[in-house]
Amino acid sequence: MNHESPKKGVQFECQGSGKCCTSRGTHGYVYLTLKDRRRLAKFFNILTARFTREYCKKVGGWFVLDESKGDCRFLKGKRCSVYEGRPIQCRTWPFWPEHMSPRAWRREVAVFCPGVGKGRLYSPEEIARLVKETKDIFR
Repeated sequence: MNHESPKKGVQFECQGSGKCCTSRGTHGYVYLTLKDRRRLAKFFNILTARFTREYCKKVGGWFVLDESKGDCRFLKGKRCSVYEGRPIQCRTWPFWPEHMSPRAWRREVAVFCPGVGKGRLYSPEEIARLVKETKDIFR
């Protein structure tokens, strides 16, 4: 099982470290689709408009989580407090288009994420589907 090269498949299982939810310089926004905002509003049992007003801001024409304090506002301790309602960007981590070269994978994911090399092997086809889901956010 290979956990170094995304092209051959990746062994990954979230370890709940919360490291992917903390601000790391340029990695700052959680982009939200309408479906994400609806899912999170349902999680909180509020209207989508209220969720958007209270938890989001607009950046470059996109709705993003308002995280003016740095780390994800839904990170409690090291755990996601909205795990079942989390946005697609969070659901597809670490299989983002910008991470899929072996060099980027090592530099942006493997060096800090304790879930790499653990759990089941994601096939190249599964990874491609997750990458596509992430890309679809911006269409």
